[in-house]
Amino acid sequence: MATTRATAEEPDQNQDPEQPPEPAPRTARQAEGRSAVRSLLRLWPYVRPVRARLSVAAAVAIVASCVGLVIPLVLKWMVDGPVADRDPAGVWLGALYLLLLGLAEALLFGLRRWLVARPLAGVEASMRADLYRHLQRLPVAFHDRWASGQLLSRGTTDLMLLRMFLAFPLTFLLVNGVTILVGVIIMLLQDWTLGLVILGPAVPVIVTCVAFERRYAAVARLAQDQVGDLTTVVEESVLGIRIIKGFGRHRSQARAFRELSRTLRGTELRKARLLSAIWGVIITLPELAIGAALVVGVVQVADGTLSAGTLVAFLSTALALRWPVDSIGFLLAMSQEAATATERYFEVMDAEPEGADDTAGARGPAARTVRGGLEFHGVRFRYPDAPADAPPVLDRVDLHIRPGESMALVGATGSGKTTLTALVPRLHEVTEGRITLDGEDIATMPREELRAKVSVAFEEPTLFSATVGENVLMGAGPDAGRPELDRALAIAQADFAHALPDGTATQVGEQGLSLSGGQRQRLALARAVVGRPRFLVLDDPLSALDVHTEAAVEAALRRVLAETTALIVAHRPSTVLLADRVALLSGGRVAAVGTHQELLRTNAEYAHLMSGTEDTEGDAR
Repeated sequence: MATTRATAEEPDQNQDPEQPPEPAPRTARQAEGRSAVRSLLRLWPYVRPVRARLSVAAAVAIVASCVGLVIPLVLKWMVDGPVADRDPAGVWLGALYLLLLGLAEALLFGLRRWLVARPLAGVEASMRADLYRHLQRLPVAFHDRWASGQLLSRGTTDLMLLRMFLAFPLTFLLVNGVTILVGVIIMLLQDWTLGLVILGPAVPVIVTCVAFERRYAAVARLAQDQVGDLTTVVEESVLGIRIIKGFGRHRSQARAFRELSRTLRGTELRKARLLSAIWGVIITLPELAIGAALVVGVVQVADGTLSAGTLVAFLSTALALRWPVDSIGFLLAMSQEAATATERYFEVMDAEPEGADDTAGARGPAARTVRGGLEFHGVRFRYPDAPADAPPVLDRVDLHIRPGESMALVGATGSGKTTLTALVPRLHEVTEGRITLDGEDIATMPREELRAKVSVAFEEPTLFSATVGENVLMGAGPDAGRPELDRALAIAQADFAHALPDGTATQVGEQGLSLSGGQRQRLALARAVVGRPRFLVLDDPLSALDVHTEAAVEAALRRVLAETTALIVAHRPSTVLLADRVALLSGGRVAAVGTHQELLRTNAEYAHLMSGTEDTEGDAR
C-alpha cells in the first residue's frame, strides 16, 4: 500500500528526490479526454514482430466473411432457377454449393484463430516480462506511492484484456467493417430502393456509437481502478492475517471488502446498462429496417417489378449483416477497455527508472576527496512532497567513517537515522552535498557497482518465497555456494536453518512468515554479510533478538566488522558497543561524535538516550 506521511518529522523514507512525483492512478474523470486510438497505438512496438501473421489472419477473416456473403447469391440462383423451373437436380447442386461455402467459411475462421493464438500469447508474455523488469528498476519512491494491488492488476487483468483485444476486436472491427461495406454494395446492386431503406438507421446508429464510446471509456477506467483497489485489499488481508485475527478484525475487514465489492458491482452494472442501451439501438433499428425492406420488397414482387430470388438474396444478405452490425456494441466496449488497460499499463512503463548507469553528477566543489572510507559531505535531504516550510530531514550532515572502522548511529525517533542509511545505497538521492566511498562520489557511480560494494540489512527483514539458502545468497555474487552460506549463517547465529525440515533447502513461505521475527532478522543479517561487502549498513539489525542470541550474534559480528567499513543504526547500548565510534544524530544534524564512554560523559542527550528513558525501539527515521 502506498505510504502515508504522518508528520514532517517522519516522512516517507522511500521517496526519491531525484524523481518527480509519480502520478497516482488516473481516475475515470481524467481519462475521459484521451483518445482510445492514440492509446492503442502504443501497443505497436509489441505487435510489430507478429504483424505479418496478424495481417494474414485478418485477410483470412475478411475472405471468410465475404464467402458468407456469396451464400445469398447462391440462394437467388436457386430460387429464380431450379426452384422456379422445378429442377430437383439443380436444387441438390445448389445445396452442395451452400454446404461447400459453409465449410469453407468455418475452416477459414478456424485458420484465423490458429494464426493469432501463439503470437498473441507471446505478446502478452513479452509485455508482462517488460512490466516486471521495469518494476524492479523503478525507484523506491514509486513503490511507496502506488498500491500493490494496482500494480498486480496491471500485470494480470489489464494484460488479459489487451490479449483479448488483439485476438478479437482488433481484427473484427476491420473484418466487420469490410463485410458491412461489401454487403451494402451487394444489396444496392440487387435493388437500390431496398438498399436505401436498409441504410436508413445508419446515421442514428453512428451517433449512438460515438456517444457510447465517450461514456463507456470513463466507466471502464473506473472499473479497472476499482479492481486494483480490491486486489490491494485482498493482498493486504492475506499478508496481515495474523493482525486481523489477533485483533478480532475479521468482521470489519469483511465489511470493508463487501463495500468495495459493492462499489465495483455498481460500476459493472453501469457498464452493463450502457452496453444494453447501445445494443438496444443497434439491434432494434436495423431490425425495423429489415422489416420495412421486407414489406416493400413483397409489394414489389407482387407488382412484378422484383423477382422472388432477388428479394430472398437481398433479405439473406441483410440477415448475414446482422452479426457484424450487432457486434459493434461489444467490440467498441472491448476496445475501450483495452484502451484504458493500455493507458494503465503505460502509466507504469512511463515512470522514470533507476538506470544502471544513471549518475546524478557530483555535488559540491569537488567530485573526489583524498580520504577513504565512507564520508558524508554537507548532506541535506528533503522529501519532494514535503511542505515547503517543513525543515529538511537531514541538514548539513558531515560525517567520516574511516576505512575498516564501524560507527554506530544513535538518535531519538524521527531524527533521520534510517533516512541517512538509505542514502548510502542510493535508495534516495541526496538533495545537496555528497556521499563518497573511498573518495569517489556515489552519485557518479553506476548503481549496480555501488550496490555491489554496499550491503544493507534493514530493521524489518524481508524474505521471499524461496528457500533459506536462496534468500541468504541473494546478498552474494553468482559464484557463491555452500561455504559462503554456512559462514554467513554461523555469523548471524542462524544455525536453526540446518534443523528445518529440508535444511537450507526449506521454503520459508511468503514474507518468511513461517519463521519467527528473530529468525527472519538473523537470515536478513546473514544475507547482508554473505558477500563480504566492503561497506556494511545495518539498520538496528538485532532488535528482534533475545538477550542470549543477541550476545552470540554480536560476538560473531565483531569479526565481520573488523574486515569492513560499517554504519550501524543502534538503539541498545550493547549494539553501540560493537562500534569503534558513535555519532549522535539530533534534528537531522550530527550533534556529536566520539566513543561511547566519551559521549556518556560529555553529552546529556546521548546519556539520556542510553539510559533507556527514551523509547528508542521505534522507527529510526
